[in-house]
Amino acid sequence: MEHLNENENEPKSNESIDNSLQNDSIQEITDTSLNDDLNFKNRIDLSELQEGIALIKGEIGKVIVGQKGMIDMLITSILANGHSLIEGVPGVAKTISAKLLAKSLDVGFSRIQFTPDLMPSDILGTSVYDMKTSEFDFKKGPIFSNMILIDEINRAPAKTQAALFEVMEERQITIDGKKYPMDLPFIVLATQNPVEQEGTYRLPEAQLDRFLFKIDIDYPNLEEEIEILNREQILQGSKKTDQITAHLSKEKIERFQGLVNQIIIESHLVKYIANIIINTRSNPFLYLGASPRASIAILKASKAFAAMNGRDFVTPENIKQAAIPVLQHRVIVTPEREMEGVTTKQIIKQIIEAVEIPR
Repeated sequence: MEHLNENENEPKSNESIDNSLQNDSIQEITDTSLNDDLNFKNRIDLSELQEGIALIKGEIGKVIVGQKGMIDMLITSILANGHSLIEGVPGVAKTISAKLLAKSLDVGFSRIQFTPDLMPSDILGTSVYDMKTSEFDFKKGPIFSNMILIDEINRAPAKTQAALFEVMEERQITIDGKKYPMDLPFIVLATQNPVEQEGTYRLPEAQLDRFLFKIDIDYPNLEEEIEILNREQILQGSKKTDQITAHLSKEKIERFQGLVNQIIIESHLVKYIANIIINTRSNPFLYLGASPRASIAILKASKAFAAMNGRDFVTPENIKQAAIPVLQHRVIVTPEREMEGVTTKQIIKQIIEAVEIPR
């Protein structure tokens, strides 16, 4: 015969019930406190920035299939106030992506097709003599806009490439001793074909160094290829850019760039960036290491990546995410390693793995 605990079936006293409710309340408060700790609030309000980024991605996603990495880096370059070089074989949506991004922003846009006979004045503008006033008037070229798409940038000769040096770095040009500042924001997006060599000119290292990112675009996979064909059938010949709505004004973009500058980076992470750069200069596989401009670029890009992820502080992962697109066009592999098929991307990955992550 089973024996029951004599207190088992006794009703609980009011005191016991009160203690139980009190314990439940304490547990609820504790759980709420833990949730508050986990769901911390940023010191910088990034909600508007994230909403704006989501709108831009939504607009571009109406047309572009896949290529999320490219789109993220293009948006990051705008937030970090830097230029991007997009490299890929013909037909992988380099030009259309840049055009869609520009149309999703309420800013000025210019497209310049680079050719071997293009002159610097075709880009910057030229002084024209006015017979009525007997004075020279400066006629601005297509570079005077907010977002510039340079298609096939490696097709122009060296003197035309050199015309971009000042405007990309200082956001101004100097003609006949007079300075003409660009209207901000000013972003250059350039495309180039990595396989075609006929009629092309290799970009000088000084110009490559002025690009924040070099973005490599790969072919789409099978599912993405099928989706591209299905969307093309739905469009039925209508213009892809007609579906895009502009969301962010120039003022908002400048405000977002200001927020990115305020993103916090700890001193040990600054040292982490410096260690990566120093290692590129001492690596035996590299003929040319990265300059201080590269370390500044990683700093700015990592802040932009952090802001895109909704954080007001930089993490080592943000720095790693920025390192390859920032460095791969700024360093040069030694001829011996290049003949062996070693790429800059592989070497940068090795350097990142070798440098100790600060804790």
